[in-house]
Amino acid sequence: MKKFLKYSLILLLISAIGAGVYFLVMKRHEIMGSHDQKEVYTCSMHPEIRKNKPGNCPICGMKLIKLETHSMEVDTTLSENLLKPTDNFIVGKYQTITPLDTSINTELYLPGTVEYNPNSIVNIAARVSGRIEKMYVNYKFQKVNKGQKLFDIYSPELLTEQQNYIYLITNDAKNESLIAASKQKLMLYGITDAQLKSLNETKKTNPIISIYSPAYGIIQGTDKMTETVNSNSMQNAVSSTDVLKIKEGDYIQKGAVVFKLSNTDKVWAVFNVLQGYGSIIKLNQTVVITTEINDSEPVYAKIDFIETQLNQSENSLRVRVYLNNSKLKLPVGLRLQGTVRANPVKALWLPKQAMVSIGTKKMVFVKLENGFKAREINTGITINNYIQILKGITKNDTVAANAQYLIDSESFIKTR
Repeated sequence: MKKFLKYSLILLLISAIGAGVYFLVMKRHEIMGSHDQKEVYTCSMHPEIRKNKPGNCPICGMKLIKLETHSMEVDTTLSENLLKPTDNFIVGKYQTITPLDTSINTELYLPGTVEYNPNSIVNIAARVSGRIEKMYVNYKFQKVNKGQKLFDIYSPELLTEQQNYIYLITNDAKNESLIAASKQKLMLYGITDAQLKSLNETKKTNPIISIYSPAYGIIQGTDKMTETVNSNSMQNAVSSTDVLKIKEGDYIQKGAVVFKLSNTDKVWAVFNVLQGYGSIIKLNQTVVITTEINDSEPVYAKIDFIETQLNQSENSLRVRVYLNNSKLKLPVGLRLQGTVRANPVKALWLPKQAMVSIGTKKMVFVKLENGFKAREINTGITINNYIQILKGITKNDTVAANAQYLIDSESFIKTR
């Protein structure tokens, strides 16, 4: 009996200890669970706000809402197979091609315009100081012929030199050296042979001298000639009726440029070459030029100059062709179309449709055993719908023939 009671007490003690341990463990889990499940309130407009009790947002005043917390285990296998970029790997059978390692011939079509040749500009300057008495041209871009009267100028300096000349030929006719020097000075002042002959016969001075055009051309302004010559056709059209700044009654100094005369017998045909294509343009290459007013009679010329500075606004390089316009009669500002047969370009080529542009990157889809892998490439120029490949694939790679079709495909799950 005593032995039975002893074992019963021992068993009861062990049960009590076990129950105590279980109680402590469960209590700890409850405390931790209550800590983990602690309520958090936030603002729907300002999620950075976190509070442990209801209330209003301190920023916007909206009522805080309870933040639901859930804990779950993430299946890493799903993340590896499903959470992939949509252009990373594509499963399917699609038409493929291989890059071409060859040379391609092409014709480049270059837009251009007719521009003034700055080398043919003639300055009409005042040879003596004086006052403009009469103007015979009043507007920019007026056409003038060689020998046409431009303006009359009154000059006291010219009057004094005429008086000296008349005195010499009247009172010192034997002094040929002084007479010749005075005659030469008058001619340098702008006196013509006819005026000098009249001065010899009449012995009367004329303080007004007429200035004539030394060549055929177009009258330009005096202040911003460089801008005018290099301006496009629209700017020329807008300013074609601008009145000249110099007017009758204005005083001018000796050597001051009154007009600038642009000779249109020699002009430039300026063509724009897109960046990247400059390497296939060479000097003396033949250019077939057609105009928007007559595309049935092309003009054959040579490239005379390639500018070395890139035009940042148009992202292009300019090439010049010097034209003899005395017979062509091309108006300045006329739009041109130049065709150049470029030298063959040896490179790795891919059809344009095999590449897709996504933002700042250009991609192709390379064929692997069980699908297509997206790969970034670097490209160069485009000729005849073929793109020059600089980096990213080799001639041994096989790529999808239509990259745009694959980028729109729904088969984007990667398999192993």
